[in-house]
Amino acid sequence: MSENRNSKSDIPCDSQEYVKKLDSLIKLTEKMRRKERRLPIPFAQFVCTAGEEPEHVFRDVFQFFHDMLHHYVSEGRDDYVPSEESIGFLTYDSSDLFINECDNPYFADRLFTNRLMHLSEAFRQGTQRNNIFLFDGPPGSGKSTFLNNLVQKLEDYARTEAGATYKLYWKLDVKAISRSRRFKRKRTLFEEELGELGLLDEATYSPDSVIDQNGGSVEFSCPSHDHPILIIPKSYRKEFLDKMIPDKDFKYRLFNEKQYEWVTKDVPCNICTSLYNSLLDEVSDPRILFSMIYARKNLFSRQLGEGVSVFNPGDVGLKDIIVNSTLQEQLNDLFKHEDVRFRYSYLAKTNNGVLALMDLKENNVKRLQNYHGIISDGVHKIDLAEETISTLFLGLVNPSDQLHYKDIPSFQDRIIPVKIPYILDYNTEIAVYKNKFGRKIRKKFLPRVLKNFAKIVVSTRLDKTSKAVDKWIGKTTEYKKFVDSDFMLLRMDLYTGKVPEWLSEDHIKKFDRNTRRQVIDETTAQGYKGISGRRSLIVFNRLMSKYADNGGPITMDTLKEFFKEDSDCQSVGIPVGFINSLIEMYDYYALQEVKEAIWFYNKEQVSNQIIDYLFSINFEPGTTKSNDFTGNEIEITKEYFDEFEKLLLGAKSTVKSRETFRKEAQKEYITKTVSQEMHLDELEITETEQYRKLIRKYTRNLKENSLIPYESNDNFRRAVGDFGTDNFNAYDSKLKRDVVQLFTNLIEKFDYNEDGAKLIVMYVLDKKLSGKY
Repeated sequence: MSENRNSKSDIPCDSQEYVKKLDSLIKLTEKMRRKERRLPIPFAQFVCTAGEEPEHVFRDVFQFFHDMLHHYVSEGRDDYVPSEESIGFLTYDSSDLFINECDNPYFADRLFTNRLMHLSEAFRQGTQRNNIFLFDGPPGSGKSTFLNNLVQKLEDYARTEAGATYKLYWKLDVKAISRSRRFKRKRTLFEEELGELGLLDEATYSPDSVIDQNGGSVEFSCPSHDHPILIIPKSYRKEFLDKMIPDKDFKYRLFNEKQYEWVTKDVPCNICTSLYNSLLDEVSDPRILFSMIYARKNLFSRQLGEGVSVFNPGDVGLKDIIVNSTLQEQLNDLFKHEDVRFRYSYLAKTNNGVLALMDLKENNVKRLQNYHGIISDGVHKIDLAEETISTLFLGLVNPSDQLHYKDIPSFQDRIIPVKIPYILDYNTEIAVYKNKFGRKIRKKFLPRVLKNFAKIVVSTRLDKTSKAVDKWIGKTTEYKKFVDSDFMLLRMDLYTGKVPEWLSEDHIKKFDRNTRRQVIDETTAQGYKGISGRRSLIVFNRLMSKYADNGGPITMDTLKEFFKEDSDCQSVGIPVGFINSLIEMYDYYALQEVKEAIWFYNKEQVSNQIIDYLFSINFEPGTTKSNDFTGNEIEITKEYFDEFEKLLLGAKSTVKSRETFRKEAQKEYITKTVSQEMHLDELEITETEQYRKLIRKYTRNLKENSLIPYESNDNFRRAVGDFGTDNFNAYDSKLKRDVVQLFTNLIEKFDYNEDGAKLIVMYVLDKKLSGKY
């Protein structure tokens, strides 16, 4: 039976629908062509571009890698530490680099992102050439995903205008070379006589070959991706750049900073060098030579092995020498000699690019050993010629595979390890769960319970003790309701960049730059044990399968039961007593949430009290002053200060601690709040940092007693249970107003739903009645 060509799926070629689809395809391909096409540009045009945008044009692979990271990763910030106290441990948003538009997202915690961004700064400064960077982490830490996404975004960045880098491109003008050769060649007297007699074979005499007669050009890229500026001889290059670049500030950096050292010191590859020399011998005018030199945007393609090569352990070795026989014949035919040898190694394909080893096993062990000399000297031998290799060498390594290099002394100063352990930031751990199981999973948990699941997982990855925290905090028990006995919960907060508000003023002061640095530096040795990234997803899936569809949200009691019964989790060593400490902390914050939700206060009144205090600390007790900010007349007495400062520092605070606090508050008020923020920055007093800190402390202490009237009130308990039903209407208006306010605040401020709000209020009331608070 013949094929039915008039089936409903066929679109007639003359139909409107066909024309529309074809037009859409043409528009798409045109857009792709404009974006992807890499047309060579003449050297003169490239020089103009370089003069206008020197910082963009003069980049080697290390500078390119730095710029790529900063293109995708937003500027870091530190929301908890004043700039003068910062150690550069910043919050970065790396989602565009590792998550967005990636088939398999990688979630980098704050600790690892800081390591990566600090490393990029070293790249920018030009201090990290001649090294291999090994990302060291345990199995299941996401190393392979990290490297795959990094390479993908490097390729994507290179296709953007911001990521464009350039290499030498040759367009050898056959006729121009032939004309120069004929002009230079002189016949001997004997040849002239033969010519006059008609006995000289002009075809034999003519230096032109078939390629010359055909004309046109011979075109190819530098296989080593040489930067076009390198074709200017070193002896003339600085003078040329000085005239080419008008920006004096950039020129100073170009000629004096290490990051640009390559611009004046590097030379082109042996192929481009021999080609340049041969052209100088052939053409009569150097301008003809430079008319054959072009610049072309680099292509980074892992798939094609161009600019990027990633070797898996099982990949077999490659042929050391690559030869383009057709091009070699053309060059020999064009120049009439074999001085231009178009031979290079596979390493040239990643010169000014990236070469990565995916795990140091099997064949990659031998590759690493072979690369040692190349990394150290930056030179690779091809027969008698030398290739200069300036490549960003990367690798992934498990701790057990370090034996392949750690005992070899010559490797030690060439390998730079970058720690990539299991996630130690519980917020990032949660992001992994949401990515795998969907963002709606948080609705299956009461607020903060999902976070506590992540903290339990992270606890298995941490060392039990911290010398830095012990030195800083000591063995105090004043924070029992906030942390475990080993201060793991405190460390987890610090690893997210958060400095908890419940720390005392004394300990916050002691958390200086040196202490902060010691705490963060300790993390380089952690995250190599415990529940791995892959295993945590399995554990989370078991939890969800067992409890998520039981009709109610997952609570802390649910977590306690799950981890008690799950033998797999117990085997990896959840710290003894950690879950109980976590529940104590959860209970404390649940109580604070309910207190704050039911607490009503006059914001204006509280604000005025803070402003009055800041005004009063500038005067000695025993005076009466009028505050222009609030209009209040204040009787400034010792009792006034004591009463207010006890609310700020706690009823058990000593006279000395209150006086010290007052003196320091006055100093901050004069030197920073008034002088800088209000006068220079023109902020209102309510916008200053000091005001915000005080009002947080003050309101926190005021609301501490807000739940007392309701703790033993059975009517209140019943009203909470009846909320949302017809029975709720039977209660008196004041009680209904309080309960409505309670639920409204729990839902709007703390992300509870109505059922979750009922659960948490009852949970808190039961704990209160049982005396566990």
